[in-house]
Amino acid sequence: MRIASSVEKLTPYTPGEQPQDVDVIKLNTNENPYPPSPKIKEVLSSFDIDKLRRYPDPVFNAVRKRIAEIHGCEIDNIFIGNGSDEVLSVAAKAFVQNDEAIGSFDPSYSLYKTLAAIRDVKFVSSFLNADYSWTDPVISKDGIDVALFLLTNPNAPTSLSFPKEKIKAFASSYKGVVIIDEAYADFADENMMDLAIAPGNENTIVMRTLSKSYSLAGLRLGYCVGPKELIEAMYKVKDSYNIDMIAQVVALAALEDVEWMKANAERVRATRRRLTDELRSRGWDVPESQSNFIFAKPAKRPAQEIFNKLRENHIFVRYFPGEATGERLRISIGTEEETNRLLDCLLKLDK
Repeated sequence: MRIASSVEKLTPYTPGEQPQDVDVIKLNTNENPYPPSPKIKEVLSSFDIDKLRRYPDPVFNAVRKRIAEIHGCEIDNIFIGNGSDEVLSVAAKAFVQNDEAIGSFDPSYSLYKTLAAIRDVKFVSSFLNADYSWTDPVISKDGIDVALFLLTNPNAPTSLSFPKEKIKAFASSYKGVVIIDEAYADFADENMMDLAIAPGNENTIVMRTLSKSYSLAGLRLGYCVGPKELIEAMYKVKDSYNIDMIAQVVALAALEDVEWMKANAERVRATRRRLTDELRSRGWDVPESQSNFIFAKPAKRPAQEIFNKLRENHIFVRYFPGEATGERLRISIGTEEETNRLLDCLLKLDK
């Protein structure tokens, strides 16, 4: 048996823990605490299963048409993937040559580094300031150009958005392709979609997902909007039928009910405000989140100790060891009841 050396050396991406016990509060994977649109149940209950004999639409025309309506662009500006992770994987194939690199900020979404390792190309980190604020991206290192820069905004795990003018200035001067990963945009005050659909844009793609604000993490559907030439290149390297028929039907139903999504997002934002204010009143350091989670530094005990104690009490949050992240916990926003239980447990731990 022969395994590629790059795969043998690969450190795989580690997803958040998925506890099977029903008696847990799961605040560790940034899932939406509220159900998706009821329109989804309607379309599933009336779905003709005989259609499953056929292959699905390989270019998802109905879903792309709806996304184009939402964002004010053409369907040729839209690519859809089996979750945002596939969109990123396809981009790594389409835009990066073997002697080039992939780059991103640090800290940021840890899958980016894994994608570079899978492609067997160099990964270049651009380290954020101590307060997680913008720093100028590194676009070349050791004579190797960064061909693809992956920019999460709002960023994970920091929860913060970068200034629009900084992103626009970087994108306009950058010679490679920049993907702005907006998984959490619907919880933020602003977004960068206008840059993706702007006349003259040649190198900037904005990516979205139905996992967070649309409450469809279990569906696995993400999409991106960008210049037609870049989108066409992505279609050249995607799998033949990467989005199944049922996923396309469900996604279309969700996208037809944007108001439901917005109402859920507003509930999350309200709970985020309440949790932030309460923790700050207890001495915690909590940045002004623009996502559906907070990245908080405990006041009295080390973050890892709090993480372990919460887990013992069946409350799951996320802890990232390391110099830049090890003092904080990433806590997804849950329901009001879940937030009450979290705050009660933290109050006991603070004593």
